[in-house]
Amino acid sequence: MKTATTYSPEMRARAVRMVREHQGEHESEWAAMVSIAGKIGCTAETLRRWVRQAEKDAGQREGLTTPERERLKELERENRELRQANEILRKASAYFAQAELDRPLKQ
Repeated sequence: MKTATTYSPEMRARAVRMVREHQGEHESEWAAMVSIAGKIGCTAETLRRWVRQAEKDAGQREGLTTPERERLKELERENRELRQANEILRKASAYFAQAELDRPLKQ
């Protein structure tokens, strides 16, 4: 199985720019993506996703912008951590409540 390759933001921006600049030289946007993807070493689908995200970031397409996606990811992580902390506190509370019931009364 092939490992994922990480491309720099500069490389992604350059590839998106190339698609926009050379789109008129091809019969379709997809054909431009296939051609450019082969030259930069990524798949056409990867390049298509970069182009679509750039369109969202520019307000040309509906969807979450990159900063919004990052913020959402951060909030989901924080939510997950808080749920875990609440579960730990719930279990600790139940444990100590039971321990209190099991303790003999002082007279």
